[in-house]
Amino acid sequence: MPPPTGAARGLTSYGDAGFSRFLRGVFLSGAGFDREELDKPIIGIADLRSDYNPCHRDVPAIVEHVKRGVLEAGGLPMVFPTMSLGELLLSPTSMLLRNLLAMETEELIRAQPMDAAVLIGGCDKTVPAQLMAAASSEVPVIVEVTGPMLTNTFEGERVGACTDCRRLWAKHRAGDLDTAQIQNAEGALATTSGTCMVMGTASTMATMAETLGMMLPGGATPPSPTGDRLRHALQTGRRAVELARDPLLPSQILTVDAFHNALRVLSAIGGSTNAVVHLLAIARRAGVDLALPDFDVASRETPLLLDLKPSGTGYMEDFHRAGGVPVLLKELEGMLRLDHVGVSGTSLRSLLADQGRPARWQTTIRPTSAPLRPSGALAVLTGSLAPDGAVIKVSAATEALLAHTGPAVVFESPEDAALRLDDPSLEITADSVLVLRNAGPVAAGMPEAGSLPIPRRLAEAGVTDMVRVSDARMSGTSYGTVVLHCSPESAVGGPLGLVRNGDLIRLDVPSRSIDLLVDEAELDRRRQDFQPSPAPRRGWHRLYATTVLQAHLGADLDFLSPAPGLTADA
Repeated sequence: MPPPTGAARGLTSYGDAGFSRFLRGVFLSGAGFDREELDKPIIGIADLRSDYNPCHRDVPAIVEHVKRGVLEAGGLPMVFPTMSLGELLLSPTSMLLRNLLAMETEELIRAQPMDAAVLIGGCDKTVPAQLMAAASSEVPVIVEVTGPMLTNTFEGERVGACTDCRRLWAKHRAGDLDTAQIQNAEGALATTSGTCMVMGTASTMATMAETLGMMLPGGATPPSPTGDRLRHALQTGRRAVELARDPLLPSQILTVDAFHNALRVLSAIGGSTNAVVHLLAIARRAGVDLALPDFDVASRETPLLLDLKPSGTGYMEDFHRAGGVPVLLKELEGMLRLDHVGVSGTSLRSLLADQGRPARWQTTIRPTSAPLRPSGALAVLTGSLAPDGAVIKVSAATEALLAHTGPAVVFESPEDAALRLDDPSLEITADSVLVLRNAGPVAAGMPEAGSLPIPRRLAEAGVTDMVRVSDARMSGTSYGTVVLHCSPESAVGGPLGLVRNGDLIRLDVPSRSIDLLVDEAELDRRRQDFQPSPAPRRGWHRLYATTVLQAHLGADLDFLSPAPGLTADA
């Protein structure tokens, strides 16, 4: 006997299945549904609209177009809310809640009757959380995104959130923009709905969702306010019904081949360092053996092809006009595993068979014969300061600082840095290495605090970059010579917690190393004085701090191992 579908799926437990079906029918009838509708495939649609998430302000229109597609294909759309992680309106960081959204989404897919699910995210922890949830799902899942913003101008210059936000704020700190100018910039940088229109984390993870095969082709780049975005949503709704009738599960999509392709594309687009943590977490949920060294191998082997900020000069709308992810995949075709099949139901080989290469009229997607850089944007470092690894975005760093030794200036927390960084009495030079600790997963939820600002007096003197090292993250929209995700973090006894002011730190990106130049006997003496941070007293913060894994393992919760029977093919 086939398993139940539609409204008969996943009955509420009353100890009487017949009564459960009857009672469900009573209340759905009261909501205006008739029996004919309830026999159709039910497509759950996760709606992440929220007044606290301005990036998602056009999600209602996207939801309506997904519903239209579902109805056209003969399904029944059922919209349900989940928490919406608006990056800029959450304290201390949206990363603290990524795993909670992943758990909520997974549980609601499981608990509510649906034959397939469409997950609509965008800002920028929502998509990784949804992919983590999808990896454990026992129904087909398609990801759709709100899409990037469109650019605007400021004082005659084309600008957009949020690399330009950081650049203009740095100019303000250096005294090059006055108060009136920076206030005018505030109204010019994010003027439409959508996510940051540079290759930050939101754009990176949308591109990863498409590359992994969890999104229909062409979905990562259409800007939020456009008809292209809405038409893709319509197609997504139609395809969700087809998947409900002929299931293709995330466990069949999120395979070793999928992650192989994702790592190549991540390198080619100059993707966010945050994607490293997110992909590690998604792969762990999917049962795929992915580790930090895999990212470094992919980066060494894959040229940087996409000319987008912060690694280049363009914006997501330029990427979209140039053909988006399908054209990029065509240019990378020889590096990809082409037998992989995503939610389209068609192999990558077939999808790319008729796809043209980058057009000559555009310069956003470079050919492999003339890349922006000969190797990818990211590098993985190890050494005495990060035994389990650290990450740096080479393409956004200053070339002269990629091999640098300097004395440490230590900040005990993001709050300490905010308090003391501009203190005129702080002993600091352009050669100093800014060290931020107690900002990792356990200590602080891993905020995007790693790209510390240049101290004001140095900025006013013309210093635009310094080496910065931390166990924190960095926004994908940021730039600078910033070493991130040092693992293990300082709060659990990692070497970052042993650094003292004046200690020499050596960064050597060509050799892939980051080292604390202090002899081991001295470090042993310092370890004896180490005191771990106390766990938060209650609630989600306590559960998170006591179960979260380190950054090199994806910062997921330790008990969220792959679900039985959902391990991806090796």
